[in-house]
Amino acid sequence: MGERVRLDIRDGLAAVGLARAERHNGVDLIMLREMRAVQRELARRRDVRAALIYGEGPSFCAGLDFKSVLADRAGALRGVLSLWLPWRNIFQQWSMGWRALPFPVLAAVHGSCFGAGLQLALGADLRIAAPDARLSFMEARWGLVPDMGGMALVRELLPIDRAKELVLSGRIIDAEEALQLGLLSYVDNDPQALARRLADELSAGSPDAVAAGKFLLQEAWHGSPDQALAAERRRQRSVIGRFNQRIAMRRNLHPDKPSAFAPRRIDR
Repeated sequence: MGERVRLDIRDGLAAVGLARAERHNGVDLIMLREMRAVQRELARRRDVRAALIYGEGPSFCAGLDFKSVLADRAGALRGVLSLWLPWRNIFQQWSMGWRALPFPVLAAVHGSCFGAGLQLALGADLRIAAPDARLSFMEARWGLVPDMGGMALVRELLPIDRAKELVLSGRIIDAEEALQLGLLSYVDNDPQALARRLADELSAGSPDAVAAGKFLLQEAWHGSPDQALAAERRRQRSVIGRFNQRIAMRRNLHPDKPSAFAPRRIDR
């Protein structure tokens, strides 16, 4: 896809690789733009059933590369000015853009996963880390706060006291502690292999039910009971009686006569 972010789609799985290994996949403005382009491309693809985000080289992503970002004065200024805009900026889309995609997104984490890297991982639906992974909200060490979607995402996983401890201290934690806290879904010696197996499992059913289920959970999780129930009704209306739901019924009632699902019809 570009010089910083690779995109390889095979058999419905989109492998999205951070390709700045010599800098531990430090994020610069080029990588931000390329990642947004990848998200938009995947949003258009009805043949994609799941996505895997990984980092090439020794680390998943060591965070924002301040030296590179500040070297592009015009781009850095635009980034600062975007803090005054009343909508999501490209820094926030870095992680939040994955929540808008109608299929499971998994992150395979290893090595350093700091700052922007941790917020990218939080944008995935599941996070699988190698035992050597180290995670941190690193921004406090630079006199900043997390502002790449992390605060909208971490509240799903941690109680506020734990989140405050990690954000205010910038403390680095290992994979086992991150798993115990709930920041990680799994720890495995081969996170990419496990992520691929989970992607197959999560996307085996009706692609419309998978998309609707993902969006239902995101809509219902922080709403009131009435809002969650309304989301249930709305999302059920989008799938019930439709072609892929009938195929799912047929596959369960007549497993000896497998039927193929149609391409996904739900995008948001």
